[in-house]
Amino acid sequence: MEQNVKDTDVLLVKDKSNSELYAATLKKGEKIAGIKPDNVENPDLIRFDRTGNALENFFQNFKQQIKNPMQFEFFKVPAEKFMEAFNTLQKAFQNPDTPENKKTIDRHRVNPDEPKQSQAQSTEKNYAINPLKVFWDKFKNYGVTRETIEKTDNLDKLLNYEKTGLLTLTIKIEGAPAIYTDGRFSLRKQDDGNFTPAAHLIRHKPELERPYFGVRFTEEDKQKLLKTGNLGCVVEAEFQKGIKTPVVLSIDRLTNEIVPFRADQIRVNDTIKGVQLNEQQKVDLSVGKAVFLENMTSKQGKPFSANVQFNADKRGFEFLFDNEKKQSQQQNNSQKDVQKTFRGRELTNDQRDSLREGASVYVDGLKDKQGKPYIGYINIDKETGKTNFMFPYEYKKALAEGKVIPDSRHQTQVEVNSNGKTNEATKNMKEPMKQGQTQPTEKQAEKQEVKKAKVMKMS
Repeated sequence: MEQNVKDTDVLLVKDKSNSELYAATLKKGEKIAGIKPDNVENPDLIRFDRTGNALENFFQNFKQQIKNPMQFEFFKVPAEKFMEAFNTLQKAFQNPDTPENKKTIDRHRVNPDEPKQSQAQSTEKNYAINPLKVFWDKFKNYGVTRETIEKTDNLDKLLNYEKTGLLTLTIKIEGAPAIYTDGRFSLRKQDDGNFTPAAHLIRHKPELERPYFGVRFTEEDKQKLLKTGNLGCVVEAEFQKGIKTPVVLSIDRLTNEIVPFRADQIRVNDTIKGVQLNEQQKVDLSVGKAVFLENMTSKQGKPFSANVQFNADKRGFEFLFDNEKKQSQQQNNSQKDVQKTFRGRELTNDQRDSLREGASVYVDGLKDKQGKPYIGYINIDKETGKTNFMFPYEYKKALAEGKVIPDSRHQTQVEVNSNGKTNEATKNMKEPMKQGQTQPTEKQAEKQEVKKAKVMKMS
């Protein structure tokens, strides 16, 4: 059977008047009909080679013979996963407006009006949005191209109804210098079915002091938004004059933008991470409230507990942990567990204090298995309590990416030994500075003076 189904798809059909999905078949007289599937080997199923033109020919004949072809919707699923894919798609039609279900439906949708080549491109990577329906040229208004989005690994996000990560935007205003800023993009669907870019620029802070489309924030509202990122209740926003829309609100943590999501489109499953929800929990989650769930199961199969709440920016539920309690526990653990030595090198009290504060500490005098000396940086992993080691080039990269905290206690030493920088006191030094040292020793200073004298004599 495997050889028969390889590289083939099965056509499904649905009447737009209901949510029932069927396997497409042809009755006598070449009239389209639907049957409940039970086996991919059923000879009545319409199957076609993905690389052939059978599907295109089918739709050409179909539109000529059916009086109202717009009555039907078509979908295709891989024959090798026929029943599994059919059941997944049928389940998605029970709540077709949720973001995840919409992605599933659009991924399998077949548009009879599009040429075969267009269909192949739109499903090449299972994108929910057809790349051919995006006005890519409009991104140039922000100094961004499709290639930029693709090279920064943001194309998949964008074409699956998600925002990109932060990108550098260039905004040009006639008669004024160009403005460079960071922001994110999403795609906005137009009335004609095409998509244009929507830019979300970074704000200094969330704009909570003024009304958001008629919604005024109390002090309690502001604290909730700043602490959790979610308002935690349904409010009525007036996006169009005189029309109130019930929404939940969240903060985009990358741009500080306030993001709405229609409350009537929030869908709550019966279970979350293996935990069965009761009716009150479902109601609370559906109106944006946080619900604490215990003994959920992670992807790694480990139990965990957390507050669960809908996030309008992520368009789905997120897990909120007690970070203040967690940080306090981590600080207590780090104060107890910071080691006195690292790979045989004794750490000073200053170094240990810096490690407790989360900084990356410069360490020299280390030796490998062959007895050769080397240097590097260490810090404490807050999650595991283990000590991480980085070579100077790794530290520089992590520092540039904001992934580590520099050790202010030994900043001069780091700049001289690792980054090649000098100040007036150290510019003539050839020897590495010791831990905590910010000035040359008496012997090093004497060597500097001798070198200066030689230079002056030669000149």
